[in-house]
Amino acid sequence: MRLLLIEDYLPLARSLTQGLKEAGYGVDAAADGETGLALAEETAYDVIVLDLMLPRADGYVVLERLRAAKSTAGVIILTARHELPDRIRGLDLGADDYVTKPFAFDELVARIRSVVRRRQGLPHNVIEIADLKVDTTARRVERGGHVIALSAREYALIEYLASRHGETITRAEIVEHVYDFASAPSSNVVDVYIGYLRRKIDREGQVKLIHTRRGIGYCIGALE
Repeated sequence: MRLLLIEDYLPLARSLTQGLKEAGYGVDAAADGETGLALAEETAYDVIVLDLMLPRADGYVVLERLRAAKSTAGVIILTARHELPDRIRGLDLGADDYVTKPFAFDELVARIRSVVRRRQGLPHNVIEIADLKVDTTARRVERGGHVIALSAREYALIEYLASRHGETITRAEIVEHVYDFASAPSSNVVDVYIGYLRRKIDREGQVKLIHTRRGIGYCIGALE
């Protein structure tokens, strides 16, 4: 999934960006509200992690403008403001969650996963497609009861495909939701990673789950 972090305290921004990338997310970062809004206007982020005390448009202004523009991104406010009126105002303006500093990194990641599930309409943390299971909490993939070892990028790709199983997803959509600006892939990297997944998930003798829609993109699911 692709995230936007809008945080002006650079040590925290660098730490969170690194940690979230290591967790398999594509992450872009902005140090002020106006830059964050500009990025959100040109990219369909899955989740935006938003500080409130920002230069050049505070977090409330950013959130209000995002929702006025009909942004569908999940928004998690991450702030030192912990008073009840601040929480109420943020949630009333359209935030999906509110996390106060200091916080545990693992909790933030769990809240990101929760927001993504709600936004995608997934009732559970485990997505099942035939005998394939994608556990979005444990970030674990199994097929036929056997755990499949995946890299962070491979997991990010299979989670995105699984979250939209039955749909045909274009290469452009995969790039937009799995990669950030700093790691934007060359033209054939998506195809290469699809190949990696096929070798691990669609092994010989198993029903093929990952399918190519020639000239369009990919889909995942058992064909009837």
